[in-house]
Amino acid sequence: MTYPRIFLSPPHMSGQERLLVGEVFDQNYIAPAGPMIRRFEEALNGLTGFADTAALTSGTAAMHLALRLIDVQPGDEVWTSTLTFIGGVAPVLYEKATPVFFDVDERSWTLDTVLLAEQLAQAAKKGRLPRAVVPVDLYGQSCDLDEILALCAPYEVPVIVDSAEAVGTRYKDRHAGKGGLMACTSFNGNKIITTSGGGALSSDDPALVARARMLSQQAREPVPYYEHETYGYNYRLSSLCAAVGVGQLEVLGERVARRRAIFDGYVAGLGDLPGISFMPEADYGVANRWLTVINVDPAIGLKPETIRLALEEHDIESRPVWKPMHQQPVFRDAGYVGGEISARLFETGLCLPSGSSMSDADVARVVEHLRAVWTGR
Repeated sequence: MTYPRIFLSPPHMSGQERLLVGEVFDQNYIAPAGPMIRRFEEALNGLTGFADTAALTSGTAAMHLALRLIDVQPGDEVWTSTLTFIGGVAPVLYEKATPVFFDVDERSWTLDTVLLAEQLAQAAKKGRLPRAVVPVDLYGQSCDLDEILALCAPYEVPVIVDSAEAVGTRYKDRHAGKGGLMACTSFNGNKIITTSGGGALSSDDPALVARARMLSQQAREPVPYYEHETYGYNYRLSSLCAAVGVGQLEVLGERVARRRAIFDGYVAGLGDLPGISFMPEADYGVANRWLTVINVDPAIGLKPETIRLALEEHDIESRPVWKPMHQQPVFRDAGYVGGEISARLFETGLCLPSGSSMSDADVARVVEHLRAVWTGR
């Protein structure tokens, strides 16, 4: 019997998106400007609790604008987690600044706050504090933001949260990222909800968001003709994509619940296998479980790549854990702080298909083939 391919994290439409896109067509706001963009931004404000949000073309664009807004200069250091996707780090290079990467902790797989505290103290003594600290909410799990904010506050170091993977994630009693000077989110096609391609920059400082909007539209001054006192970017989200986003936000709670149920299904189906463990959930929050990630003990003689290839033979997509940024050739000269936790997770971790449109039968199919891999090892 031939089964359809199970993708890692495909888009999951509710049907409402098509109607909302139709509204945009009916109003002829096919060009980027239009009321649907503001509707999407206001819905994001309601979700996250931030005072304002600018809807943009990507999470990377959001991070780039955030760095520009705090006036990152060539040679400035920006500290961030090494276990992440390059999209949140590349903007540091856009501004010709210097990234410094930090290892993660075992509890959350996010920025190790013990290392951060040590390095901030040392940097202050040297008079070389970072221009910003950028913690990452990994695979839908929030960093320990309050601890990071408390560490950075005495040194007046701004915190910009990379929440690209954490839409719908809760940190303590609030949405992930809330509390940072700015937070960046992503709505790329493989995220928990999508706008096809898109992102957002949120802040409790409306002036920062207003500036981000202006820069995202080629930095045009508010006059009838095209006047530019500085340069900007073509980073504004289109009305069509915003319409998809409005529809997706309406079902976000359902999507989070389903991803968490899929995670629970994997734990129930695989938890008894020797040498397997799952990405932990920190006790300070509720992860959206964007991706279910397993960790495979090398002592049992199975490599994640062997498992990935075995699943691929059955048309099941899986993916290695992010390769740490300090191991990437493009960052060969960047600084690194910490031990080998991130590197080990890259060697032993595997992301399983986690799309919210997966049925229980799909989860069972993945479990069946994974158990066969263990049996034949």
